[in-house]
Amino acid sequence: MTIAMYPSFVLDCPDAAALGTFYGELLGWKLKTDDGWAEIRPEDGSNCICFQQVENYKAPTWPTQDVPQQLHLDVMVRDLDQAESEVLAIGATKPDHQPGTSFRVFLDPAGHPFCLCVD
Repeated sequence: MTIAMYPSFVLDCPDAAALGTFYGELLGWKLKTDDGWAEIRPEDGSNCICFQQVENYKAPTWPTQDVPQQLHLDVMVRDLDQAESEVLAIGATKPDHQPGTSFRVFLDPAGHPFCLCVD
């Protein structure tokens, strides 16, 4: 028996609207904002990722884990090189440390790690 459906992830960040805009562009999802809160959803509304603005936000320090990442998103892409160019254009950064070959690690504008994956 299912207790709940449609989980959403909520990421703390310094600017909810800005981070919602970044991930909305990355996934092609619609952005909705409110004071200190943003969420993105696909057209069918089946999923949701939320962004909560917090004071004194401290970005994760990846890969050192001095400030743990706690969670990260993996998103599937068809072409790593093309997707890399596109996420860098919308505000992601690419750390020097890249631990795999079938995925690449990036940092969103608030410093959260996320991975572009082909496998």
